[in-house]
Amino acid sequence: MGVTSGSYALGPESGRLIVNTTRTGLGAKAGHDLTIEVTRWHGDATIDVADPAGSSVTVEVDAGSFEVREGTGGIKPLTDSDRREIKKNLQEKVLHVERYPAITFRSTRISGTAESFRVEGDLTIVGVTQPVTLQGLLTEDRVHGSATIVQTRWGIRPYSAFFGTLKLSDDVEVRFDAGLSPGR
Repeated sequence: MGVTSGSYALGPESGRLIVNTTRTGLGAKAGHDLTIEVTRWHGDATIDVADPAGSSVTVEVDAGSFEVREGTGGIKPLTDSDRREIKKNLQEKVLHVERYPAITFRSTRISGTAESFRVEGDLTIVGVTQPVTLQGLLTEDRVHGSATIVQTRWGIRPYSAFFGTLKLSDDVEVRFDAGLSPGR
């Protein structure tokens, strides 16, 4: 049937928000490329099919809701203990969730067509707001796409271990895939 102009609710009930990290450094073989799912988030999209520039989107993420779903590469498989340790490091050393419990995105400009669009907006992580651009596609009643987040632009030092020989790459890919159900 396809999407019509209107307001739509976004969230984990109808979609997924995934963060992919890769590793670098001399010790990269010891680490894992991670697939992390954000389990608590919500947003609103206002879509103008005739004029995408009249559309807007806002999303708020619970910074404490990142769950490690998969770890590929590495010398040995990721254990539940590894997952817990990664989550703890992410919350305490990277995102500082006690002080910054939310990550927010607010669009400032949308261009392209309903089928293939570009969303420019302001992303706030650890209290720092920087511009970011998402590329997206709309198919039937689903929206999906991605953006690359360069952690150091937000003052985040990519996680490292083993005296810096294993570190996460500065670039993190964020992917989204959400069904568009009528707004609240």
